[in-house]
Amino acid sequence: MRLLIALALLIGASPVLAAPFEVALQPFTEWKAVYGRVEARDLVPARARIGGTVVELLVSERDEVEAGAKIAVVRDEKIAFQIAAYDAELRALRARLVRAEAELERGRSLIERGVATAQRLEQLATDVEVVRNEIAATEAQRAVVLQQGEEGEVLAPIAGRVLSVPVTRGAVVMAGESVAMIGGGGFYLRLAIPERHAFDLEEGADIRIVAGGSEAGGKLVKIYPQIDNGRVIADVEVAALDDTFVDARVLVEIPVGVRDALLVPESALTTRSGLDFVRVVTPGGEILRAVVPGERLMRDGIPHVEILTGLHPGETILLP
Repeated sequence: MRLLIALALLIGASPVLAAPFEVALQPFTEWKAVYGRVEARDLVPARARIGGTVVELLVSERDEVEAGAKIAVVRDEKIAFQIAAYDAELRALRARLVRAEAELERGRSLIERGVATAQRLEQLATDVEVVRNEIAATEAQRAVVLQQGEEGEVLAPIAGRVLSVPVTRGAVVMAGESVAMIGGGGFYLRLAIPERHAFDLEEGADIRIVAGGSEAGGKLVKIYPQIDNGRVIADVEVAALDDTFVDARVLVEIPVGVRDALLVPESALTTRSGLDFVRVVTPGGEILRAVVPGERLMRDGIPHVEILTGLHPGETILLP
């Protein structure tokens, strides 16, 4: 019985067979952490086409609008007076036209009896034509003023979300002044990357986004050629970007280069007294060697860690 117990203890204490792993330099992508800003692809102001007073304001921040939707009404009280003035002028011109046509008919009857001259008849016909042209010009001017009154409606230039409304009801605005800012065309991330990484960026590169405690992926779709204040501007498309807050800052990691590094499976590390060790195979046998680990990453679905010091390419370690 004692022999069986000792044999069981010996088997339980025997070391687990370990798999050898040869350490070699492997390509390692360096990532740069920067902050991106959520922006609308199209940022277009809805402007007042005439000056006047805002009598209706139909939208507020965060409202969704369609292209061409009415968002405000601007009214200029002078337009009504101008239309009334043109109406009065038209009535006077039409009265003049009636009198001029009557004079023309009288002149025709006089010339048939030989009392008036042909020159006088031509003058009367010219007077009628002049009054008719004046009526046409006044009607055109009235139509212009009437159109200005109809342009008091401020329309949404694009479909999207109302980001800001810098005016209130009752405010006085000038022609061309912004009544609301509309963001549309989708949302994306805009990055400002230090210019020292300009030549390491590539359009189409995959990036990592950390937002709300979770990690997502995106793609670098556009790199702008102009450097602004020491920064390279780039746009990133994200499939499920949280656009609750426009201009919100989001942490983004972008690839800025590839270098060789010593990568070993994370399971090879053993921590004792705050130090990390790996089991190294040497001609004299297995030894524990202290190492300094670096960044951790996933490779082929297995967690790996970069070894900064303590190992050399070509050495063999043991994996549990």
